[in-house]
Amino acid sequence: MSPIYTDAVYFDGIDAMLDDARSRLRRVSARTAYQEALWDRSVLLVDIRPAAQRAAEGELHEVMRPLVIERNVLEWRLDPRSSAKIPQAAYDARVIVVCQEGYTSSLAADALVRLGVSRATDLVGGFAAWRQAGLPISSAVTAPDLRSAHQPARLAQA
Repeated sequence: MSPIYTDAVYFDGIDAMLDDARSRLRRVSARTAYQEALWDRSVLLVDIRPAAQRAAEGELHEVMRPLVIERNVLEWRLDPRSSAKIPQAAYDARVIVVCQEGYTSSLAADALVRLGVSRATDLVGGFAAWRQAGLPISSAVTAPDLRSAHQPARLAQA
């Protein structure tokens, strides 16, 4: 099957696409992202994970001033030309994109770089690496164990 768009760039799979995106990024470790955000209050830590994933896995702690911008609207919120941009959108903004494991964030950060947000990058290993490094998080919301709450009285006394 021949491609519909002959001038589009094609990749030999997602790994090649990811390598291409990362070739334009200076990715940062969890510790580096943490230090940058502490020392420079203009650094934007942008969590692009869906709400359900943030609820299940936890979130960057509010002390880090994370911005939650889900992936499906990221470019519109951070493109300085967009009518849907957030106030912090700027070509020279330092944006560190965070996903769960550091894959989606690479593609997202590259999209920002291609829009002219030249200091955009992503977090190696994503939120999982942040949590593993022991950096500040808000705990995941866990569903209560309803099994014990609804036991018949005779079982609860056992």
